[in-house]
Amino acid sequence: MIFHMTVRSYPMMRKTHLAARRAWRRLRPRLNSCFVGASSGPGHEDRSEDPSAVSAEKPPHTPVMLKEVLQYLDIQPAQVVLDMTFGGGGHTKAILSTVPEVTVLALDRDPTAISLAQQLAKEHFGRVKPMLGRFSELEDLLSNMNAKPGSIDAVLLDAGCSSMQMDEAERGFSLSKDGPLDMRMDGDRYPDMPCAADVVNTLDQQALASILTAYGEERHARKIASAIVEARRVSPITRTQQLASVVAGSFPPAVLYARKDRLNRPAHMATKTFQALRIFVNDELNELHAGLCAAQTLLKPSGRLCVITFHSLEDRLVKRFLRGDDLSNLDHFSQRKQGTKKENLSHEKSDGSLYWLPLQRKVITPEKDDVKENPRGRSSKLRAALRR
Repeated sequence: MIFHMTVRSYPMMRKTHLAARRAWRRLRPRLNSCFVGASSGPGHEDRSEDPSAVSAEKPPHTPVMLKEVLQYLDIQPAQVVLDMTFGGGGHTKAILSTVPEVTVLALDRDPTAISLAQQLAKEHFGRVKPMLGRFSELEDLLSNMNAKPGSIDAVLLDAGCSSMQMDEAERGFSLSKDGPLDMRMDGDRYPDMPCAADVVNTLDQQALASILTAYGEERHARKIASAIVEARRVSPITRTQQLASVVAGSFPPAVLYARKDRLNRPAHMATKTFQALRIFVNDELNELHAGLCAAQTLLKPSGRLCVITFHSLEDRLVKRFLRGDDLSNLDHFSQRKQGTKKENLSHEKSDGSLYWLPLQRKVITPEKDDVKENPRGRSSKLRAALRR
């Protein structure tokens, strides 16, 4: 399966994935036969979608921290920019409208996003070059375009799930909209790639708890994993709100909305479960690491990188990559391994990475007015660096 290929290619996640990988190996021969009904039933109906079916009534994606991105990328006329997460195209459109003669290489793994990029390419002939693929596929994609290492002036990487994906119930990313429990950012590009329904209905309790702990930083991972296993014995879990109900049912009613988001609004108890499954299904942390490595290779000396993240796992990975840390295993992203005070001070005093010079000492967060206008960007963090 695609999952095995990516984990072997990038070793940093092997330790945390051990229980899950063992479960996949044991259950893989039965996956297709056991879940034919689930894959063709109501939980997986209409996985394919019309890429042009994005609503024209409102923008599919509101770009996060647009002003800050433009400031720190400092793009000059006629430069080449790599937008590694085109999404709804908000950042790319702003770059095209503010910088003359700039060329944008627009990458995204989501076919729906690339359809939008192709439309934009028609409006800006020769200035937008869409590329369908993952970060880990970028080297091959660029080689077909004769783009060589050290040839890019600026790189933007906006990690995580786009608003466009969250708003489409059939994509299965949102717990507030009922849809098939899918969560695959690639759509149907990889038929053998497991979706979220495959994960919750196939992996054993230990593997599920491991995923929820590692990728959702969920304190109640064992309780939730147990509830999932019990529920699927009655009926396969194939819908988003079905899973949300299973998670909610494992807690007393009084604590269901005890969690608060950054705006101090009630947050559903299943939020971290959905995050964990999405990251696992799409191998997001390994892909993020691959994207950072690609940016390091592609940028010219003094080229600029901006990375936007939306949760602590992503931000820790980016922070430590830019600092030059060894990212050979997941321990570097664990909150439990923060290092001694002496070690942390030595990091602060060191010159950091041989490859990166931070453009801002502290992480950049959105302004209050921006959060009011675009609440989904409330948890975003921006790190900007100059390629040495």
